[in-house]
Amino acid sequence: MLDADFKAKLNAVLAARLPGCDGLAFVERLSGGASQETYRIYARIDGEKRPLALRRSAGGLKRNDTASNAPGLPAEAQLMRVALAAGVPEPEVFHVLEDADGLGEGFLMEWLDGETLGARIVRLPELAAARPKLAFECGRILARIHGIDVRAAGLDQVLETTTPVEFIGHTWERYQQFPTPQPMIDYAGRWLLDHLPDAPDLKLVHNDFRNGNLMVNADGVIAVLDWEGAHIGDPMRDLGWICTNSWRFGKTDLPVGGFGHYEDLFAGYESESGVQVDPEQVKFWEVFGSFWWAIGCLSMAEHYRSGPDASVERPAIGRRTSECQVDLVNLLIPGPATLVKAEDLTAATDMPRLDELLISVRDYLRGEVMNETQGRTSFLARVAGNSLDIVLRDLASGPAHREAEHQRLQALLGEDADLDALRRRLTQGLRDGSIPLDHPSLPEHLRNTVVNQVAIDQPKYSGFKTAMEMA
Repeated sequence: MLDADFKAKLNAVLAARLPGCDGLAFVERLSGGASQETYRIYARIDGEKRPLALRRSAGGLKRNDTASNAPGLPAEAQLMRVALAAGVPEPEVFHVLEDADGLGEGFLMEWLDGETLGARIVRLPELAAARPKLAFECGRILARIHGIDVRAAGLDQVLETTTPVEFIGHTWERYQQFPTPQPMIDYAGRWLLDHLPDAPDLKLVHNDFRNGNLMVNADGVIAVLDWEGAHIGDPMRDLGWICTNSWRFGKTDLPVGGFGHYEDLFAGYESESGVQVDPEQVKFWEVFGSFWWAIGCLSMAEHYRSGPDASVERPAIGRRTSECQVDLVNLLIPGPATLVKAEDLTAATDMPRLDELLISVRDYLRGEVMNETQGRTSFLARVAGNSLDIVLRDLASGPAHREAEHQRLQALLGEDADLDALRRRLTQGLRDGSIPLDHPSLPEHLRNTVVNQVAIDQPKYSGFKTAMEMA
């Protein structure tokens, strides 16, 4: 439920900033968007209800995340305007919020009708004719983005310039500030620094161009969304990101967004830009994509602890770090892994058992709460039920998984300490190079640790299936 003060301020902004508008008719917060807020608005304009969209910073507060080099929502609005002028499909931006508006950072824009949910884009029958063309189209759009003259557009004044080595370093440092040792992340960070591409020609990079940030209809892509991570850097970052497995939505045989092939993406890019794509450089950025999003997921858990939007969604996304880590396993150290045996929770004699308490709450959320609510509330009830499923699987498999991990670490490191201390010893060794990436027992340990963790967090994830096919 949105508070009256928010609605009153929004009403005033609409009436003052949009010609012919006499105020707000309706507003709702949409379910998507974990780092920013998105609202659907109906404004009364010239006697009719007109749909608009509001994109706003989380909690209405100005973002204070210097580690991510985020340009901020005013710059994001500027980017969308510049991109639209360059032939990139974008909604029109009507107004960038000002301090006097009292709504925080954000902007009002045109509402476009299309599909934005990646899982639906790869499956909806009505998009079947469009899907085979999307990879080529995405290549052409990316070439247009990378062809924008950042100086002429004034973007060099609002965007950071980040080289590949700086991008890896900033991302890795951000993760190292979290109070959690995740050895597969450190392994990937070390690998990336060892396989840096040659100095690229730095261009405008969208940085989050993927299935899920594209609006699609039967004609193709009608909008590129979410410019909050844009910077000046290696343009191949964008091509690698749209191929990252997290954004294929289960369609592992179609590496470009779950709807297309590498060859079509590259052909579209080359046809527009005249620049030949190096597949190995794209693979580097595909590895980086899983590395970056593994850390991004952890940042959502950190934001739950310290940020203004402590929703049930953030810790749930935090657990998705294991999905990205199993993708890193499959890309860098593929091979067999063995799942631990899960405990039978129904064997306990307690009445009620722990699993029964959890299941009763989960089923209440998925049944009564979801049936009686809609929009974001219904979405968050589903998320909460999924989090309880993670707890149930952890109760069954977590103790054996962590005991096996502990034993492997003792053998690998030749030390006798508790599990957390050994995890930290391994991550430190990977960071400072004292433990080499080709240590003979390291890949097996990382594969088994990550595969068993994702079996707890999300056993339906496609990367887990890929890993188990190698067993």
